[in-house]
Amino acid sequence: MAVAGRDVARTETPPGPTAAALAAPAVEATGLTKRYGNRLALHDVSLRVDAGECVGIFGPNGAGKSTLLRVLSTLARPTAGQVRCCGLEMPAQASEMRRLVGAVGHQTYLYDDLTVWENLDFYARLYGLRDAGDRIRQVLDLLGLGDRADERVRALSRGLQQRLAIARAILHRPRVLLLDEPDTGLDREGRDRLAGIIGEQVRLGGAVVLTTHAVEFGCQVASRVLFLDRGRLLWERPASGDLVDELERQLRRRA
Repeated sequence: MAVAGRDVARTETPPGPTAAALAAPAVEATGLTKRYGNRLALHDVSLRVDAGECVGIFGPNGAGKSTLLRVLSTLARPTAGQVRCCGLEMPAQASEMRRLVGAVGHQTYLYDDLTVWENLDFYARLYGLRDAGDRIRQVLDLLGLGDRADERVRALSRGLQQRLAIARAILHRPRVLLLDEPDTGLDREGRDRLAGIIGEQVRLGGAVVLTTHAVEFGCQVASRVLFLDRGRLLWERPASGDLVDELERQLRRRA
């Protein structure tokens, strides 16, 4: 089927989540431990994120933040512990979990030689989006990339590639967004667009887990903050502007 001169897959949208999945926590991890050889990246980490909630994870470099998000997104298997997403359990239901999750990591998972549109069309086919053309236009507009649709990814700046990675992550309307430093490379406009996307995800009853080095931005978009260091979850508190100075002090002290 052609849409605005472009080929879009004629595919079927997979079944929606069951009632049990809708009632379950968006993300639930219990006793997560992850080892890489002799290095302990995560130690007995437990957390719960409910629908309609954005949780920010802070900690110094090497604290285990990226490892935690990789485990939650099924990209890495824990050495011990359990992960559930919307009632689905890893590893047995990892494939089904991936359809409910949108992830942004340190890799963009974009194809340099394809155009912006072609990248999103590839992922639309992968997820079986019935309204692929309309949805691609929608996410391009959300990220301010509407006039870049025919440009190859390798020609884009780092910031625009990051915007496209965010567009890829939200394309299939995931119930859970796992965002590892999603503001990397973004200018002020890009961060504002990202904040709007996070706010809309929460407003519609989705969930967001993010890491960021931008403490003020993280406290602005999150409703709750977790602090991780050396693979251990040390504390959690409600997010607020008053927490910014305390977080920055702790990050400096543990750097």
